Amino acid sequence: MNYEISLITTIGITVMFALSLNLITGFCGQISLGHAAFLGLGAYTSAMLCQAGVPFWLTLPLAMLVAGLLGVLVGLASLRVRADFLAITTMGVGFIFIGVVRQQEWMGGEMGVTGFPGSGLGKTGFMVLCLALAALTAALSVYIQRAWMGRVFKGIAEDEDTMRVLGIDVPRYKLAAFAIGTALAGAAGGLYAQNLKFIGPDSFGFVESVTVLSMVVVGGIGSVFWVVVAAAVLSALPGWFQFIGDYKLLVYGGLLFTMMRFSPHGLAGIAARFTKPKVTAAPGVAP
Repeated sequence: MNYEISLITTIGITVMFALSLNLITGFCGQISLGHAAFLGLGAYTSAMLCQAGVPFWLTLPLAMLVAGLLGVLVGLASLRVRADFLAITTMGVGFIFIGVVRQQEWMGGEMGVTGFPGSGLGKTGFMVLCLALAALTAALSVYIQRAWMGRVFKGIAEDEDTMRVLGIDVPRYKLAAFAIGTALAGAAGGLYAQNLKFIGPDSFGFVESVTVLSMVVVGGIGSVFWVVVAAAVLSALPGWFQFIGDYKLLVYGGLLFTMMRFSPHGLAGIAARFTKPKVTAAPGVAP
């Protein structure tokens, strides 16, 4: 039973993390290859505040705030670069974060942070909290997608220059996407730290960024439901098949390549092919 609770908890945190990237990359078209840095920033913020005696309930919003502020700074960089250059910029942010953490003893250095107080909810209670926050993140994603902001995000992703011509304040919406997405990643990081009771720099490297990007691509960039499905399945795979843990980057990289080559719209695109209604011509009318 403990294994099932741990697995479901991990799935809830991973779903939340994947949806946070989907909001930036899927909705707004801003490619990020360093998203794990924001997960790590939230994890370190929450863990160190807990060590200082701050209640767990207060560390989550603070982790969101810190990660969101860094996200705004990265978003400012995105205003000047696009596509491949943005991907390289965000990748650099991830490397910088790991480098800083390794060199700062007050952040645990190479040894990481451990021994901080728990949430006090117990395993089952914490699992319920993670699932509830994942559900809220999904609901927020659907709300944004259907709201005016989501429509603007989609327009920016498809043709940024046209949106500027139409009078849309593109920089403002780009910063909003980064702020919201990275803040959600920070909250997921706070949950991640509490789940493992240990965090170290190796937990938030490039592999983790590629992993979460693979989940978004496999699910379908911009799709909420299928990203949730992909994140849940792919986060459970290492537990079901132990060998995947040793070849994680290879497996997820292969999935990323396969989907981009054969089904760019991921599971959402595959599902659309089977659910798309067939158009039949009227009698005597050529189809």
